[in-house]
Amino acid sequence: MKFLPKFLRHPFRRVHHSGRRHIRRRPYIIPILGLLLGAAIVGLVAHYRGGTQEFRPSDSHVVFLFDNGQKQTLDTKAQTVGELIQRLPLHLIPEDVVEPSFDTPIVEDNFRINIYHARPVTIIDGTNKSVTLTAQKSARVVAQAAGLKINPEDIASFAQGSVSENVIGEKVVVSRATPITLNLYGTEVPSYTQGDTVAAMLSEKHIKLNNGETVNPLPKTPITPNMQVFILAKGSQVVTTEETIPFPTQTVNDITLSFGTTVIRQQGAPGKQAVTYLITADKGVEVSRKIIQQAIVQAPVTQIVARGATIDINGDKTAIMAAAGIASSDYAYANFIVSHESGWRPTASNPSGAYGLCQSLPGSKMATAGADWETNPITQLKWCSGYAARSYGGWAGAYNHWLAYRNW
Repeated sequence: MKFLPKFLRHPFRRVHHSGRRHIRRRPYIIPILGLLLGAAIVGLVAHYRGGTQEFRPSDSHVVFLFDNGQKQTLDTKAQTVGELIQRLPLHLIPEDVVEPSFDTPIVEDNFRINIYHARPVTIIDGTNKSVTLTAQKSARVVAQAAGLKINPEDIASFAQGSVSENVIGEKVVVSRATPITLNLYGTEVPSYTQGDTVAAMLSEKHIKLNNGETVNPLPKTPITPNMQVFILAKGSQVVTTEETIPFPTQTVNDITLSFGTTVIRQQGAPGKQAVTYLITADKGVEVSRKIIQQAIVQAPVTQIVARGATIDINGDKTAIMAAAGIASSDYAYANFIVSHESGWRPTASNPSGAYGLCQSLPGSKMATAGADWETNPITQLKWCSGYAARSYGGWAGAYNHWLAYRNW
């Protein structure tokens, strides 16, 4: 403290010896001391290395909890969704829904969790009416959860109740398909249809009458429960087999979920189809086989997958990715991989020898990006970007590979 004037070297001792008159004579002493102390604190907090602010990873994460649309911001060290939910006084019941699932790891800041509380829904199935408590958003799932067997051809849909039908709030209306038996060239195949005539059923099942084929009863005949419909071929030897139809998957972007998170909103189910082959034989030996008809016996149920679309990365991570030369359009992919590989810890390691933000194996590979590869997250990310480009054509390709194989 030699650089200070004498009257500042021991200001409090001077006050002790001389009384308050010295403070009154020099009122600037206290403000100057405050400025010096503040500068010292700022100097300790803002520590720079070569012009880059030091990056300090944390095992605590910021979580956005949406409880029936009401947002709460939480700072937690919980490692999974289930661990966090158990710590909170939410008073959930078994019918409530938490997305994503309890075993989903929390590995990054601004992670989003949705809670949907169960509400009463009236289910109308023909003349039957029941009420269930559910948080599901799929009408088919609501009906199934209430104990109803829903065939793939049955249709379940949400509607608003009315006083006239004595239904308050939401309702699910189940439109049942009619059971029939298709007789395809002598092979009986149980099925269901929403069509009201034989012609409508044929169109629904994608059945076309070609090459002299006929249908019995006539196309204009109304559909009745358990009726048989015959598809007849003329002068052909046919074989009908039942084959599986893979269920389609519909993926929807959901801004209520964090990027990289997926939730199955409706489970898919494979369908069945009856495939009829025209067989040509020579002296009793089959020489050719041609598909002449494919009838959908049981329609597949589409699997609906909600994919997180919210990209919310805190500023220190984006600053480091920018310093490493990563394009802003790749931030979400890079953040997802690094969060899952190391939790953004530059010194993360495992027994296999993998090391660093993106778990280079061995870690010494990153020396090609700089001598400070062991501690500098920017140097590590530069190497990671090169690896992503060489191995997968970029961060987007690396992200898709990680989703498929859980590694890169």
